[in-house]
Amino acid sequence: MPLALDVIEEACKVNGVCLRPVVLKRTDTTTGKVEYVNVPCGATLAAKCEPCANRAVQLRKAQCREGWHLEAEPVAERSEPTDRQRWLVEERADVEALRDLAEQDGKDLAVWDEVATTLDDELAESGVRGHVLPGEGKPRRSRSTRRRQDAPDLPKRQRENRTVGRTFTAPDGRVYRPSLFITLTCDSYGKVRQDGTPVDPSTYDYVRAARDAIHFPKLVDRFVQNLRRVAGYDVQYFATVEPQKRLAPHLHMAVRGTMPRAEVKAVAAATYHQVWWPSCDVVRFEGEHLPVWVGDEHATDRGNGQAGDYLDPATGEVLPTWEQALDQLDADPDAEPLHVVRLGPQIDVKGVMAGSPGADLGLFYLTKYLTKSLTDCHEPTSDAQRAHVERLMAVLRYEPCAPTCPNWLRYGVQPKGAKPGMRPGACRGKAHKPEHLGYAGRRVLVSRKWSGKTLSEHKQDRRAWVLEQLAELGLPATNDSDPLDPHRYIWRPVTSADRGVPHRAKRLLDELAKRHQWRAALKQAQARADGQPIGELSVTETAGRAA
Repeated sequence: MPLALDVIEEACKVNGVCLRPVVLKRTDTTTGKVEYVNVPCGATLAAKCEPCANRAVQLRKAQCREGWHLEAEPVAERSEPTDRQRWLVEERADVEALRDLAEQDGKDLAVWDEVATTLDDELAESGVRGHVLPGEGKPRRSRSTRRRQDAPDLPKRQRENRTVGRTFTAPDGRVYRPSLFITLTCDSYGKVRQDGTPVDPSTYDYVRAARDAIHFPKLVDRFVQNLRRVAGYDVQYFATVEPQKRLAPHLHMAVRGTMPRAEVKAVAAATYHQVWWPSCDVVRFEGEHLPVWVGDEHATDRGNGQAGDYLDPATGEVLPTWEQALDQLDADPDAEPLHVVRLGPQIDVKGVMAGSPGADLGLFYLTKYLTKSLTDCHEPTSDAQRAHVERLMAVLRYEPCAPTCPNWLRYGVQPKGAKPGMRPGACRGKAHKPEHLGYAGRRVLVSRKWSGKTLSEHKQDRRAWVLEQLAELGLPATNDSDPLDPHRYIWRPVTSADRGVPHRAKRLLDELAKRHQWRAALKQAQARADGQPIGELSVTETAGRAA
């Protein structure tokens, strides 16, 4: 027989109620009343909370649909600076002036730097984007922008200040504004079977597959840059990343506007990303023979931010730091990039019209696997598939994922910002976790001018529609008859000292009852809009209205 809590959870899944609500303590500063409010957890994976994950997918669908076939330029107006933001900037200016005076007098700057950092953090929390002093720190490394000889050149058009696509007029006078749906894949690493497993695992290039997965986000950025140069306008896109059966990253991209398919494929063929990192092909330290950390209170004087160094345990030689390793790479005129990431030859480009079956199918592919982790998109069902995953993860375990990755110690280089306790094969980065398969980027990639709204604003639009429907029936949006005042209520997370928190089952039942009441109210509003008498509603809807 099923457990009662399991039945409650299944009922919550059917009705879209969060299974893991976060409890917040709300205190009314006027009356002193204390309440415990359930807030949805907001998980995006069904394994954590299926209702919240499904709700997130619907929100992404709305975002994609709204920006894909826009006919007018999206308008994103910036908010005016608040009084507090202006005051923080004035304080930041005074601190910067006092710091300059202290630097001229040769005094310690640590106190002023700490105050400046605090003010910068407060500015960011207040809603200010960007840095107060951009470009601080060491100069950025620059390399030659000459294209590789093995990559074809791309045409470059005069840039137009627009994001919407062109229109085409048919002989009958109808005007069309098509868009694109593009599918990109990685290159081949060896022959594979229908289930994605390699025909010959001994010759399958797992190292290149791992490096392609790690650096795939940079490759997508390069593709968008090249696409905008060739298209001649500010191309906007909505893209999602998922794995193929062979576990290689796979990208679906909705693009606003259109261009010839041959040009899109030429852009994909000419797109690459070079990884200028130190060599990690020769293993210097492994097993028990690992670099030794030696602390040094004067290490920060060298400007690398480290409080010590890693030494060769046999010779006592200090391993080169990350910056020193890059300096050696820059000084070598015959140096080659560690890895070059390219797109595979399988490029699919389709034209899509607004409201067509192709648009609905594109939305399905874009959001098909968003509620699953990369590993769960294609569950291994055979020993060959499980062995394929294990071999890829064995390579990813020791492949450096970032300049700060501890795996650099395995190849004789101190990671950027090295600290004690680092050990090769023990990096906590996303790229090394099985559920990410080497890809550590975001699953959804959206350009800034896609719809002119942030994801939070799209969420508020959907919420405003629900509240409007409830208001038409005279139902309050919250438990209070008065609107919420942010200065009246104090919100705090629940701690172990709070003894009045209801049991999880009680909280789920309360949220389930609220959802029934709201759905009944929405159905009544829809019935009124359709001219259906309220009395003809079902028994459940009538009971919900009475509640």
